[in-house]
Amino acid sequence: MCKALQMTNSKNATTLNGTLLWVDDEIELLKAYVIFLQKKDYEVVTATNGQDALDLCRERTFDLIFLDENMPGISGLDTLSQIKEINPTIPVVMVTKSEEENIMDQAIGSKIADYLIKPVNPNQIFLTLKKHLHKREIETDVANTGYQQNFSKIGMQINDSCSIEEWKEVYKKLVYWELELADTGSEMTDLLKSQKAEANNEFAKFVRKNYIDWVNSPDDRPMMSPDVFKKVIFPLMQNGEKVFLVVFDNFRFDQWREISKQLADDFVFDEQLYLSILPTATQYARNAIFSGLMPSQIAQMYPDLWVDEDEEEGKNLNEEPLIQTLLDRYRKRNTFSYFKLNNSSESEKLVDRFKNLMNNDLNVLVINFIDMLSHARTESRMVRELASDEKAYRSITASWFRNSPVSELFKELAKTDAKIIITTDHGSIRVNNPLKVIGDKNTNTNLRYKLGKNLSYNPKQVYELKNPKIAYLPSPNISTAYVFAQNEDFFAYPNNYNYYVSYYKNTFQHGGISMEEMLIPIVTMQSKRRK
Repeated sequence: MCKALQMTNSKNATTLNGTLLWVDDEIELLKAYVIFLQKKDYEVVTATNGQDALDLCRERTFDLIFLDENMPGISGLDTLSQIKEINPTIPVVMVTKSEEENIMDQAIGSKIADYLIKPVNPNQIFLTLKKHLHKREIETDVANTGYQQNFSKIGMQINDSCSIEEWKEVYKKLVYWELELADTGSEMTDLLKSQKAEANNEFAKFVRKNYIDWVNSPDDRPMMSPDVFKKVIFPLMQNGEKVFLVVFDNFRFDQWREISKQLADDFVFDEQLYLSILPTATQYARNAIFSGLMPSQIAQMYPDLWVDEDEEEGKNLNEEPLIQTLLDRYRKRNTFSYFKLNNSSESEKLVDRFKNLMNNDLNVLVINFIDMLSHARTESRMVRELASDEKAYRSITASWFRNSPVSELFKELAKTDAKIIITTDHGSIRVNNPLKVIGDKNTNTNLRYKLGKNLSYNPKQVYELKNPKIAYLPSPNISTAYVFAQNEDFFAYPNNYNYYVSYYKNTFQHGGISMEEMLIPIVTMQSKRRK
């Protein structure tokens, strides 16, 4: 039988704030602390030695353990180690008279949740409990209150935004609160989703009003896909910087925010947003980045490097020669490399040859995992379950990055003086609302934009471009038109309509108009070790 002295709250039948185990060979001297905690509605179980504490841990579950470091018999550190074997997840707070560095290093190495230096006071104890037992509830309350206080302000910003910079700020705030509320499981999530839908509706109106002016005013517009090299890459190269351009295909701002947590220890960031061109798809937006041209300009100037929608050839096979044409037009004699990473093996090979990359002025890396995840989520029920919503989608992205050889590449970059540009060609949005569209057999298959002859659709529901030339889009036929879905809409054909809708509803798609697709990250980074 366990000989531990047990003191429990008389209100056992009531709801408790938690069940605690306090282990100390001088537990009788701590009765005042125990009574203090009992009055705060904690059940407190006590033990005078490590062995009794271990027996108690085998018999029942505790929410948190206070553990004296200096006890006769089994030491506090040994008890800690054995507690972790019994229950690895239980938070243990080490209580010690000693501040010796080696003792604290051992304790922290054994994964203590926190430590207190004797003599402790009741407020320290209570704050420790708040930190480790009630953090989630406190964060939820703070997040709920914070978003409620900002809800009206964000609503006014949505209604008043009349410049792209103002829209960037709206989107940043919405993403901030999306991440804050997602981490707490807040009931405010549905309200935020509704406000984000409202923002996307107004953003689509803003884009429709300004898009043609933007694409026709290259010297007086917000930065768009064809401007990335001219406005970001070339100025760095001109200053003699070694530049790594890392393009994550189909990469949203919220996903960047998740990945940035893993890079923050090694890099400093200059985080910006820029505008993807329409369609927000690789064939158009990424080729525009690498060529510095709009799609129709690529088709006219370099017809061998442009692939039309109806051709079976891969639409992004000519990216390296497009980069060369851009360097040649700007009379840049810089050396560069280009790599497309589709799997771990290719990433590992690149890490192995990393030193050779430093011989180039510019290294361009295209990383396709996130786009592959998006497509796999559409096609695989299992992947759809794993990435069931935006939060899970971000989580898988962060987990992949943490465990991928790509993270090793960034560790190597952190050892250099290079400037690293992280960006993307477009983002994606989770679609839920089908729109009927009719086209002939040559109409493209993308769910967020369509181009073709004699398209039939409701013009009030889409952004239509009957004259693609004014938007610098290729026109395979004289009667070709483009239509773009907005907000959470996606295009569905009347044939087999119900099956088509059920298959694609709640999938992540790109090609159309939304903040998630068009307002995309471009981040300049450098190592914190850089002198």
